[in-house]
Amino acid sequence: MRHFPVFLNLRGRRVVVSGAGECAVAKLRLLLKTEARINVYGIDAAEQVCQWAREGRITLHSRPLDHGDATCAAMLYAANEDEALDLAAVEIGRAAGALTNIVDNLEDSQFITPAIVDRDPVTIAIGTEGAAPILARKIKAELEEQLPTSLGLLARIGQAFRKHADVLPMGPKRRNFWSRFYFERGPEAIKDGRRATELALEELLIDELAARPTPGHVWLVGTGPGDPELLTLKARRLLHEAEVVIHDRLVPAPILELARREAQVIEVGKIPYGPAWKQEDINDLLVRHGKCANVVRLKSGDPGIFGRLDEEMDALDAAGVAFDIVPGITSAAAAAASIKASLTKRGRNSSIRILTGHDVKGFAEQDWRDLAKPGAVAAIYMGVKASTFLRGRLMIHGCAEDTPVTAIENASRSNQRVITATLIGLPETLEAAKPSGPVMLFLGLTPRAAVAVAKEPELQLQEAL
Repeated sequence: MRHFPVFLNLRGRRVVVSGAGECAVAKLRLLLKTEARINVYGIDAAEQVCQWAREGRITLHSRPLDHGDATCAAMLYAANEDEALDLAAVEIGRAAGALTNIVDNLEDSQFITPAIVDRDPVTIAIGTEGAAPILARKIKAELEEQLPTSLGLLARIGQAFRKHADVLPMGPKRRNFWSRFYFERGPEAIKDGRRATELALEELLIDELAARPTPGHVWLVGTGPGDPELLTLKARRLLHEAEVVIHDRLVPAPILELARREAQVIEVGKIPYGPAWKQEDINDLLVRHGKCANVVRLKSGDPGIFGRLDEEMDALDAAGVAFDIVPGITSAAAAAASIKASLTKRGRNSSIRILTGHDVKGFAEQDWRDLAKPGAVAAIYMGVKASTFLRGRLMIHGCAEDTPVTAIENASRSNQRVITATLIGLPETLEAAKPSGPVMLFLGLTPRAAVAVAKEPELQLQEAL
């Protein structure tokens, strides 16, 4: 993020615009929505600029900007449509300590003006770092269609009532009150006018004061393989509403950023074969927060697949803490999709085995004879360190040494990597690749593109015959 978005208080402050032509008009339309004292400097002023001056909405100086004109100004726009005049205006502004902007000149500007959706006091600013103004305008148009014009009045009524709502304790009770007003009672009441909306607020406050405190709740949520777009809608909503977020090490930052800024975010990392939180400590944490708060426990992939879900559910049950499960896209499904492969295929395999190489004891107890059969497909989680063991067990039970094995590192993420191997060379291939992220191993699956290449010689031979 090159430009940090802020909302600058311009009430009673000077804003200077250098230039009075059509280029300045567009900026002035936006500035006139503020409570700033606007001074415009320029010759040959556009008629609209003159009209605003006659109405007393701006102060027009029919001359070029000069030294001293930007004194005490908060902002200065250079809108002369002349490079030399604009650069001179910026020097004057910066010498006076004002933030400066040259219209349509990103590199020489200290700030940029976003596209704005105005539902005063609700204001939405949309910026693209100057990369795609037309995209910002499209987003602005879509938001303006979605947000009713009454939204600003609703916010004003809520703002005036805020001191009365302070009798509610901070936290879930107060947030619930405002959520019910803005998303349930308020939009209905505003149709009947301001007074009806104010009465709805008063009634809602009485209801909330009389309501009994709600107990805490834990949501055990699968985040999928890491791509935020693969989150379920329910997972997104719960994450936004959570007071406490407890997450695994593999849950990436873009997903955590969907949580409210007020939420308490706690990482309970487990590093394979390294230092990690004890499961008992994680259980205690869930119970402690779950008794009184809305908790979202984020687990990579699907919580029911190698996520120690039962241990956490048992702890919550024993403590009498209510919980629910939100499934996620498991890494096997996402990884297979990323290489355009089907986990099952008619005539090849009617079942798939899901294994973990992390639990060596459980790994050793598999039906290796069945896995070694031609056409068998298995998804192996956390199997990099167990690859030598995997090769040995499969080949002992008759698996062909040229059986394809595909490793997908960081499935679905921007840094995904696909590593292809055969069973006989699997450990050496992985050692050379040195994957550092989570890896899914597929026994018996090949990326679709590789399958297509392998079929080409066969097709050419058929055409020749």
